[in-house]
Amino acid sequence: MRILSAFLSILLLLGPFSAASASEVLKVAVLKFGTVNWELNVIKHNGFDQANDFEMHVQGLAGKAATQVAFQGGEADIIVSDWVWVARQRAAGKDYVFIPYSKAVGGLMVPADSPVQTLADLKGMKIGIAGGPVDKSWLILQAYAKATDGFDLKGETEQVFGAPPLIFKTALQGEIGGVINFWHFMAKLDAKGFRQVVSVADAAHELGLDPDTPLLGYVVKGELLRENPQLVAGFAAASRAAKELLASNDAEWDRLRPHMKAKSDAAFAALKAGFRAGIPSNKPIDLEAASKFLSLMAELGGEKLVGNATTLPDGLFYTPGS
Repeated sequence: MRILSAFLSILLLLGPFSAASASEVLKVAVLKFGTVNWELNVIKHNGFDQANDFEMHVQGLAGKAATQVAFQGGEADIIVSDWVWVARQRAAGKDYVFIPYSKAVGGLMVPADSPVQTLADLKGMKIGIAGGPVDKSWLILQAYAKATDGFDLKGETEQVFGAPPLIFKTALQGEIGGVINFWHFMAKLDAKGFRQVVSVADAAHELGLDPDTPLLGYVVKGELLRENPQLVAGFAAASRAAKELLASNDAEWDRLRPHMKAKSDAAFAALKAGFRAGIPSNKPIDLEAASKFLSLMAELGGEKLVGNATTLPDGLFYTPGS
């Protein structure tokens, strides 16, 4: 009897026991204000992590470099990046694996009253570009301009590079003739009356690339995948569950709206539509299409962009059961 009482006392001190307390923790480091936070919010709010036997902890950081440092240093189990970066890391000997997240891409936009109808019309103008000289959207649009109009987009325009929010504000202030930015900033520009001259997805299609190949994704270490495949599979399942909910449930978007910084109904609608359009299929990535994309990036961006990844590294893309 005394033993039973002692055991019950210990349970009371420990507090209630649940499946969640026994779950393994998965640490995700992302940009504080990135759109991936919407999906992660849905995972936590709806308990998709606990339903898949893990507890997700999200850390918002100030920049992409900070997330990479956290990941490389073991402070984070998962970050978000594009698969070209992951391919570069694998080619350099780092065992990183890519889990598809989004196929959403931006494009080039101009003010509603701009005379620009094609990329060639930008001759002599200033273009604002989110990112740097080897930004993938910028490279694709250069190749598209050359292929369709024989136009040297880089040589015949002036470029201003900067962080996405800065380029967004610069465009609103009328200081540039055209703007290339990430899809969610493009959605906000659309709500402000800007119009799209060409999307990166359309340009990629014209170049013979597959716009349905997801560019952005979650990155995990191969070591984690080998040692705990069920944990990685659980995260992938939670991500898919969140996507399916966001694809079909308007009420979930209404709940998310306060987190989206949508200042108008038009901006909210554009952001919702853009996210939904970017949800990739659940099919395995087409390796031939990805290889073709990487070859073009190597040709246009060189070693500065792809490093030694001139061909598609084996094991780059996650597949359930791997």
